[in-house]
Amino acid sequence: MEKEQGLEWLEAQKIVISEDLVSVAKRQLDFLAAVDRRRWLYDGPLLDRAIYRYKACWLPLLAKHTESGVVEGSLVVPLDCEWIWHCHRLNPVQYRKDCEEVYGRILGNQNVESSVQGKSKHQTAEKWDKLYPDEPFELDASNPSSGKNADMYVEAVESITYDLVSAAKRQSSFYYQVSRASMHEDCFLKAAVARYKGFLHLIRRNLERSMKRFCVPTYDIDLIWHSHQLHPLSYCNDMVELLGRVLEHDDTDADRTKGKKLDVGFYETSKQWEDTYGLRYWRAGAMYRGNLPSPLVETPYLSNYGTKNEIISQKSQNYLPLPQTMVVEVLLEIVGIRNLPASHQNRSLFVSFSKKQRDLFFTGSCTLSIFSESGEKQVAGFKCEPTGELTLTLMSNSTSNVSSSKAAKIIGTTSISLQDLTNPESNLSVENWFELKPHFGHVDSKPVCLHVAASSTVPVRAPHVFHVVRSCPFSANTCFFPLLGRTQQIKSWTRFMDDNRNEVISVRMRNYKKTEEGNNSVFKKEVIGETKLSRKPCLLAEYAENKWSLNDSNLSFGIEKITNQHGHILELNGEHQIKLFLGKKLEYEPKNCKERTDHNFITVVEFCAENPYGKAIALFDVKSESIEVSEEWFVLPGIVLAFILSDMLKKEGYSSLIACEKNVKERSNSNLEVNKQNSNDKIVNSSLAMDTSMTGTGSAPMPSKSSGGGAAEKAGGCGSGCGGSCGDALSGENSGGCGGGCGGGCGGGCGSATKSTGCGGCGGGCGGGCASLKAEVTSHKDAVCA
Repeated sequence: MEKEQGLEWLEAQKIVISEDLVSVAKRQLDFLAAVDRRRWLYDGPLLDRAIYRYKACWLPLLAKHTESGVVEGSLVVPLDCEWIWHCHRLNPVQYRKDCEEVYGRILGNQNVESSVQGKSKHQTAEKWDKLYPDEPFELDASNPSSGKNADMYVEAVESITYDLVSAAKRQSSFYYQVSRASMHEDCFLKAAVARYKGFLHLIRRNLERSMKRFCVPTYDIDLIWHSHQLHPLSYCNDMVELLGRVLEHDDTDADRTKGKKLDVGFYETSKQWEDTYGLRYWRAGAMYRGNLPSPLVETPYLSNYGTKNEIISQKSQNYLPLPQTMVVEVLLEIVGIRNLPASHQNRSLFVSFSKKQRDLFFTGSCTLSIFSESGEKQVAGFKCEPTGELTLTLMSNSTSNVSSSKAAKIIGTTSISLQDLTNPESNLSVENWFELKPHFGHVDSKPVCLHVAASSTVPVRAPHVFHVVRSCPFSANTCFFPLLGRTQQIKSWTRFMDDNRNEVISVRMRNYKKTEEGNNSVFKKEVIGETKLSRKPCLLAEYAENKWSLNDSNLSFGIEKITNQHGHILELNGEHQIKLFLGKKLEYEPKNCKERTDHNFITVVEFCAENPYGKAIALFDVKSESIEVSEEWFVLPGIVLAFILSDMLKKEGYSSLIACEKNVKERSNSNLEVNKQNSNDKIVNSSLAMDTSMTGTGSAPMPSKSSGGGAAEKAGGCGSGCGGSCGDALSGENSGGCGGGCGGGCGGGCGSATKSTGCGGCGGGCGGGCASLKAEVTSHKDAVCA
């Protein structure tokens, strides 16, 4: 950061915000999570009912509560009304206009508690019941038509013409973009507040210069911006003090196509940010994640959340030698170079980066060009363990292929400590000049330096990955466990190994016939396991009367063969509802891949009150015989379940899975044909409604000044974005994006700079999970023209 740029940043930090936006952001995330568990508020009759209740009941109650200017006690807003209020306030100009027209003043949220954190809900419910005796305080999700229309506030309902249905739909995907671990960390949010001030400062500078620019925030900035707008009185006062007017929040443009308004706006915002502050605009954990995963169910699983899984998890940890590995996502850019020796000035320069220490996620090496030398922005996104050092090696090459290691000369090396990068005091980022250590030990008068920018997410626990290793069947004479009844067969034993090739558990299955009372023979199966920590073999699961029971996890299932009746192939019974689906679903869903043969995968999904629409907790790779488990409590049950399914598939063959996938597709196509006419009718009707609602809303996007397509053509911008397992901020020209693409990639540890499939792509990319892309980092759709 140059001196003048540093002064600009300091000037931005002088901006005064009246609210503690870190605390507000945390509360907002909790609230959005609660709404996301009630997705009927995103669309349909319950959304319509919530909008009516908001206009006819909540706003009048809020106005009455604050009309004297002296607020007594607190109000707790019903959750459905709070969701509509939330969406209304995120258009601050329209919200101010509506409030002033109907109530003569802006209705703020002083002494109003969220439905999520509110503790005195019964007091508000009593006030509500007195005003609206025929309207329940809580919206009945099972009966959208419950309650009677309140005629006494028809004026308020008709006066507020803002299209709240469209506003709610636009905001329905926001939680997915910000529901990441980093967003809950103080160090991340404090840096986000500083970046929000930097964002506002750019807008102020644009106004001072009479420039109109479509400014597009990253998601960390936008989370803070939303948090500010949720306090309408403070937001209006702060914006008028800073800009002389209320800053509009435009979320209506969602077209991320390259060269379009949103893409160009993000490119221009990034360039202005980097020119003004000398800092990178992108940030790990704050970029566009891609589209929402496809839903598995339309009707949520409704149940009181009972006993959690800590007990099961503790049993797994005590029984299995599980490593506790942490993982982070890192974005890396080589910005510039200085003091380059004259002998290398006519050669192509590039930087190779790798880790000397063994890393479960990042292996091999990747290359990046230097922005100041190539004029092309390349940002690498990858996963790695938050330990050791990232080694950067500056190299020169006489050929035009900068990434070619043939005939390349090493100039010098430097390193970045991942412990320092992920330290909360570093704000999870570093951008500085790094002095290189000369390769041959010769020190010039001026050492060569690299301008390096890196950003990291907070370390999180990595999912457990196990690989199956089988051996030959063993004799009954070598059996380790006393057999009951007549032995029918003793199958081979199976070892589950972790990524370090350490044995986690050895599992065996045995079949036997047991004679019960009355001389009736009962055929049973048992799964036995042993580990280095266990002193004797342990019974893990039992099969009898057409049902498998998993010991110590209170899970059971009955199955004769792989079937698919309701979209899933298997359902487990227990405290929580667990279903198995063919293919990669939800969190495991591939991004940006047009074709994917995924009948080799089975996704385990848990449904509960906390995740009524499902959460993917494990992925079974049937063909390569490996499993990934993201939830600690499900490790042992997951291993046992995978072992049992593997045994079943060995009998039925993989064709049973392919047949199930075919049945799913046939049913989907059938449903599509049945609903085609209805869907067409809805499209026509919605377009007519759109034409009507757009008149008089006052929310049309303001014009923006485009810099032309030349620079934007080299940027992925908002247009594509990746949603892969790492570096989900990236997209690139001729690239599948990070996590996108379905192609090759090199085995040496990285994809190519301009044609990479990205990290974690569909069979492509590198084993190290690194993508080096000719790209800008993607943002999202909320923007402002100033």
